[in-house]
Amino acid sequence: MERLIEIKSIQDIPFQYQGTPIGLLLEYHNLARPQENYNKAEILIGMCMDHRKYLYIPENFAYILRTGGGNLRYSEFKVSYAVAIGKIKAIALLAHNNCGMVNLYARKEQFVQGLIEAGWEEIWAEEHFNNFAPLFEIGNEVDFVLSETQRLRNRYPKLLVVPLFYNLDTNLLSLISEE
Repeated sequence: MERLIEIKSIQDIPFQYQGTPIGLLLEYHNLARPQENYNKAEILIGMCMDHRKYLYIPENFAYILRTGGGNLRYSEFKVSYAVAIGKIKAIALLAHNNCGMVNLYARKEQFVQGLIEAGWEEIWAEEHFNNFAPLFEIGNEVDFVLSETQRLRNRYPKLLVVPLFYNLDTNLLSLISEE
């Protein structure tokens, strides 16, 4: 993707992020920076609940909210808690490739069938999907995380809010260009 800025060295981290929790996240995860001790979180990371992702970060470095597609719209109070009580300095929003919340409607039959196998009645399983899929469908991963970044910047204007991309093939983070 031409919108991704790969981080393979400290020099690849843009100057405005160096020394910030965003820069540290990139250094810890991509560049194997030696892990330091933290007594409190520096950053909130919003990422998908997908089981294929793991971040290499120190303990106590971050609050992490994992939701379908990394969609924080319905976790606003938790974000506000991390901001107001946790005094975080930045928010990193992570999109990833092959996200299950993209083209969710194509999985309707599989979703409904899975709930039936778990004991649901078909009518309730379909209603459940129809009621909630519109709330959680994210469209394109990159476009969604860019719009969520802008929404959170408007909500928390004094915080650094940055869109990132987790590549499941390489397990590396990239910055997403906003230009």
